[in-house]
Amino acid sequence: MEYINYVFIAIFILFIVYRFMPTKGVRNISTTELKNELKDKNKLFVDVRTPGEFKGNHIRQFKNIPLNLLAQKAEKELSKDKEVIVICQSGMRSGQASKILKKLGYTKVTNVKGGMNAWS
Repeated sequence: MEYINYVFIAIFILFIVYRFMPTKGVRNISTTELKNELKDKNKLFVDVRTPGEFKGNHIRQFKNIPLNLLAQKAEKELSKDKEVIVICQSGMRSGQASKILKKLGYTKVTNVKGGMNAWS
């Protein structure tokens, strides 16, 4: 019986580690690096926070596509030919968004580490 408990604990730990591992093929940048990227008109900027969070404070170049709508809206609103830079409040949701975009076939995906919390 204890063996089964250890198996469940191991599976749980692997699940947690997997959730926080960086996604293969996703570039991670700091908010300092983001400041240079904002000048590039050939990149798409997506804020995956809720509309309320976005309305309260956002970076002008970013378009708001909430995480829960990203899979539905990406095909219509984002180009696979351009790099997509994703931000959220802390970097967690944008990490999830990066995984979603990679699964949808976007090849150039960048996550902003620390999100809006790190933006000054």
